[in-house]
Parts: sequence; structure tokens; C-alpha cells
Amino acid sequence: MTTKQTPIGFGFWAGSTTTDVIAGIDLTGKTAIVTGGYSGLGRETVRTLRSAGASVIVPTRDYNRAVNALAGIEGVEIKEMDLLNPASIDAFAEWFLASGRPLHILVNSAGIMACPLARDSRGYESQFSTNHLGHFQLTTRLWPALRRANGARVVSVSSWGHHFSPVVFDDPNFERREYGPWLGYGQSKTANVLFAVALDERGKKNNIRAFALHPGSIFGTGLEKHVPFEELVASGSVDEQGNAVRDPSRNLKTVEQGAATSVWCATSPQLDGMGGVYCENCDIAPLEAENPENWDIGAAMIVGGVMPYAVDPEAADHLWNLSEQLVFGGKQQD
Repeated sequence: MTTKQTPIGFGFWAGSTTTDVIAGIDLTGKTAIVTGGYSGLGRETVRTLRSAGASVIVPTRDYNRAVNALAGIEGVEIKEMDLLNPASIDAFAEWFLASGRPLHILVNSAGIMACPLARDSRGYESQFSTNHLGHFQLTTRLWPALRRANGARVVSVSSWGHHFSPVVFDDPNFERREYGPWLGYGQSKTANVLFAVALDERGKKNNIRAFALHPGSIFGTGLEKHVPFEELVASGSVDEQGNAVRDPSRNLKTVEQGAATSVWCATSPQLDGMGGVYCENCDIAPLEAENPENWDIGAAMIVGGVMPYAVDPEAADHLWNLSEQLVFGGKQQD
């Protein structure tokens, strides 16, 4: 398989922060939407984009929580939207499109991780629905605004966790196979990467480029709430007293370091003319050659790269077609 996954070495590293990657970049006149923008990595992404002059909109299912969380960042628009509720996604998209604004940056940062089996109102497994299908619907509904920007980027916050599973196309919602929280998470994170591959192929003729990324392991964002404490200790993410371990050389990062790759993918001129790639540590990630059995979350500290199945163009097309069927009941615009 030919691949674009060749690290270039842009001068940043795992310890680079959002301040480092946004230096010298002026986003005045640009509009950005950041899902999950009121906590963790999403909030830091919002803060950084605003600091560079962008107008930023944060969709949220918990309006009051978002208002409180973003109180220290001036000028952020907050609008209700729930990624598990297709009608609310459509309503948000219609509201934004009606404003006539172009959309220069869309950062799909919201997500859930390793949670017990749950389903949305359609019967779709919640991690696949939230992490992938909701963002697929939002992005495709916002397509006219992305085209209007005449130069847009869509950034999907994936994870090293994509190593846990490819997309299982004949049973994505665990209707005929045993559910595992990490299997569900891994599948949804692989879907994030494949979505970037497929979206970039469809969007590049309109100068819409797409990227996916692994931010690193960042304890304390709330994403880890379903992971047993003993598992976090065993992985090296926290010590036995529950304190976060910070060591960017092992991908154990602060929020400012973790959000740096999102901001870099969304704004860096170093990526002009590129797209459809998976990034880590503010660079394009290499292909991962190994796929040993029984990955655990501790491997994220020592093994980098992207699995070949996550950047396979045929699988990306398959996922796009499946997503159109699951979300819209048929084909939408390319």
C-alpha cells in the first residue's frame, strides 16, 4: 500500500505546546468550530485559536457547563448540540449555515472512551456513534460553509487507541459479537483516521483538507473516567497516589502539549497542500509495522505510528459509504 505517512520533521516534538505551534500565526477573520471545546484538549484548542484572533464557536450538550468552563476565554460563541442526537446536529448546522459565514477550521475533538455498552436512539453503539457518526454528520452538513472558506481544514482527534481494533464493517454496532470497551473505542478511533482519509480525497478539489491525530496520553481531562484506577497505574499514566505522570518522551503530556498537535494540524502553514494523514507529536506519523496481540494502554507510551488498516483508502471509502447509510439512509454529497 502506498502511503503519505512519512514524517517530515518540522522542528516540533512531543513536548511542544500550543504556544509553540501558534507562534507567528494570525487567524484574524477566520472562523472555527471546536466540538468538545469546553473541557480538556478541546478547551485548550479553543483558547489557543482565540488567542490568535479566530472567531470560535463551541457546540455543547450542556450549555451551563460550557458557559462556566469557558468563562475565562472572551468572545467564544456557545450553541447547544448533542452528537448522539441527529436532530440537534442538523439544527446546529442549519443555524450556522444561515449565518452565511465561511468555516475555515473544524476541530472534531469531542469524544468518549472505554465506556460500558450503551446505544443511541437508533441502536448504534455509543462510542462509534459519538466519536465518529456524529462528527461525520456534522462535517457533511457543514460542507457548504467549508467550501465557502476557500481553504478549510477538518481535524479529527483520534488516538493511539486505534491500535485496539479496525472498523469491523459487518458488525460495527456489536450486534453479533461480544462487546469490549477498548474494542469499541479502538474501532471508533480507527474510524476517525479513515474519515480523514476519505474526507480529504473528497474535499481537496475544493481546498478542504483533513487530518487525524493522536494527542498523547493526558491524564486529568475526564476522558479516562471509565478506566479502572489500577489500569491507569499499570500503564504508567498515574502514580500510586493518583498523581498524573508527565513525561513527553513517553507521550505522557500536559493539556498544552496534548492539544498542540490539534492546533498544528488546524493552522500550520507547514501542512499547506497536504492532507489525509495521521499525525502525532506535531509531525506526520510513520506506519506501524507491528500488530501484536493483546495491546494495552501502556503500549501507547512506547509504540508510535499508525496502523495500515487505519489509512487504507479502500477501507476509508467503505467507511464513508457505511456512514452515509447509517446516518442518512443513503448517499449524500461527495
